[in-house]
Amino acid sequence: MPLLQVSNLHVSYGSIRALHGIDLEVEAGKIVTLIGANGAGKSTTLRAISGMIPSEQGAISFDGHSILGTPPHRLLEQGMAHVPEGRGIFGNLTVEDNLALGAYIRNDRDGIRNDHERVLELFPRLKERLKQSAGTLSGGEQQMLAIARGMMSRPRLLLLDEPSLGLAPQFVQTIFAIIREVNQQGTTILLIEQNAHMALQVAHQAYVLETGAIAMRGPASELAASDEVRKRYLGIA
Repeated sequence: MPLLQVSNLHVSYGSIRALHGIDLEVEAGKIVTLIGANGAGKSTTLRAISGMIPSEQGAISFDGHSILGTPPHRLLEQGMAHVPEGRGIFGNLTVEDNLALGAYIRNDRDGIRNDHERVLELFPRLKERLKQSAGTLSGGEQQMLAIARGMMSRPRLLLLDEPSLGLAPQFVQTIFAIIREVNQQGTTILLIEQNAHMALQVAHQAYVLETGAIAMRGPASELAASDEVRKRYLGIA
């Protein structure tokens, strides 16, 4: 059974239908990516899964249990963490305080301390800036902090929304290397990403979203080799 299963998901903003019957699955231990153009419905899909916006119709199950209508903080307690587009860090707090807030639902002090050490090994830049205000970090460093803070809840499923958006090329490479490492350490990832080339390199499975509906699906390597995907999303004629 998939760790996450979405069936016939419909979402509207007022009279505008944003999602038209989305179906997707995320197997435990995998990286699954949703790619597509701006406005295709990628972020809407993620927000519906994590309970940030209501769904009109359909089913969402996590670890075999229905989570439709479950508020985001309850999903966090169940093991689903959402790193939103725009990072959403607390700029007036230090890096260390942001990380501590990521673990606010936990009371296992030894586990929190171990995970704190783990994320600082993954993100050595943050270790150098623990006492620095998060708002003074570069864009790439803020993205690292957003992912690290999400990991502090020790999620089984990490939802990442456009982690490379607006980053310099060297930071994009770093972020995707970290995403791969986080997955190899056991965290399942659902990745929303406009940089289709990088997303298909790191993912196991992929879905192509067009105007609120799934247009293509399959192993990421197969979609990366598809002439249609290469032409429309990778800029390769």
